[in-house]
Amino acid sequence: MNTMNPRNVSVISYITWIGWFVALVIRDPQDPLSRQHINQSLILHILKTFGGILAAMPLFGHALGGVISLAVLVFWVMGLYRAVHWRSDPLPLVGELQLV
Repeated sequence: MNTMNPRNVSVISYITWIGWFVALVIRDPQDPLSRQHINQSLILHILKTFGGILAAMPLFGHALGGVISLAVLVFWVMGLYRAVHWRSDPLPLVGELQLV
């Protein structure tokens, strides 16, 4: 399998669900940097999808969905910045969760 630079894989993982899937396929399974960013971006993609579903609901769902979407945007910027700068420190709240 052809693998790419861990930084590129990490950055690609934050760019939509398709980018996450591509990063998952082309990553080096032994690389901890890309693994961590792929995991964090998966959590953010799931939360963003959940926030979008909540935002479509009337009353409190709309407000809660907006708060979740804003929080995901902040974490997304933080994660993307860390990926670009080869940093492996986990994001607050979501960085300690392991899904991948």
